[in-house]
Amino acid sequence: MIASVLPTYNRAPLAFERGEGSWLTTTTGERYLDLGAGIAVNALGHAHPKLVSVLSDQAGKLWHTSNLYEVPNQQKLADLLVANTFADTVFFTNSGTEAAELAIKMARKHFYEKGEKDRIRIISFDGAFHGRSTGAIAMAGSEKMVKGFGPLMPGFTTLAFGDMAALRAEMGADVAAVIIEPIQGEGGIRPVTDAQLKELRAICDEAGALLILDEVQCGMGRTGRLFAHELAGVTPDIMMVAKGIGGGFPLGAVLATEHAASGMAAGSHGSTYGGNPLGCAVGCAVVETIADPAFLGEVNRKSALFRQGLESLVARHPEVFEEVRGVGLILGLKCKLPNSDVVQAGYAQHLLTVPGADNVVRLLPALNIADTDITEALTRLDQAATSLKA
Repeated sequence: MIASVLPTYNRAPLAFERGEGSWLTTTTGERYLDLGAGIAVNALGHAHPKLVSVLSDQAGKLWHTSNLYEVPNQQKLADLLVANTFADTVFFTNSGTEAAELAIKMARKHFYEKGEKDRIRIISFDGAFHGRSTGAIAMAGSEKMVKGFGPLMPGFTTLAFGDMAALRAEMGADVAAVIIEPIQGEGGIRPVTDAQLKELRAICDEAGALLILDEVQCGMGRTGRLFAHELAGVTPDIMMVAKGIGGGFPLGAVLATEHAASGMAAGSHGSTYGGNPLGCAVGCAVVETIADPAFLGEVNRKSALFRQGLESLVARHPEVFEEVRGVGLILGLKCKLPNSDVVQAGYAQHLLTVPGADNVVRLLPALNIADTDITEALTRLDQAATSLKA
């Protein structure tokens, strides 16, 4: 008999009922150190006092009105994002997948309204993850994700990760946009180099195509900058955001330049829940906190401390680990043993990590993780690695 919850997840036998900072407590009272942060979602940790206060206050006032009316919190959050990024305009969603769908529509509608109706193709790179809707899985080109779901949505081409020569060869007059994650998350913490991102921007400009960046996992301060593309000094035309922007509350957004969004007139897109008063109240608090240069400076300091410890860990356990990957607090341990074994060994040490592709274990802690918790995490990772060699 099928379970009452559709069994699409291979869940660990852990159930949590409380969280505080970087720690979670199970229903049986056991405490776990959380290096996953809900897959880069709980950017400010669990039960952050400011977020709890803002959400509670808004919950006592107004939850939902729909986008038939003006939403003051939505306007405030849009203004914050425009003031702190390349963007001129923002559309709010509830998830990264919804943001991906709008990014596809926006890029194609841009050229349709310019009279270039055949300019619909979007180029992506292997190892990408842009969500689980039919459009998003077609865009990522992953055989694993599309199997059994029928014909793929047409209009997408997937290239080898980082292959700029192949990209140049594919940039025909039918290409509307190129999409890439500055750092692949699900794909195994694979950063695009600054040089590649600059070249990608130049290739798009030469071809008159739009550049879409997926910063759903690597954005919102995780690299020590508000968004990862800032490290390369490159700006996109369209950017997908979600996960960390809500600090644990379902929230996403598409940020765009006025030029890229020029085709999106009234009636061209919509969302019943997107940009609701609850989500945007929390989002404002998150952006105000993370965009503070002092906060981002602390992310950089903590990431240096954590990475130094991880490099030492790899050196001590060469039978288990191969290398450290990533930037800031989006880090990965490339494993020699199966990464699932490392994740399981972490559970035994009451430590939560996240598996990724390419046999990588992802480390995505809260951006405000305490120094003492970083030290404790390194100790528990060391104990987990030692247990695998026993």
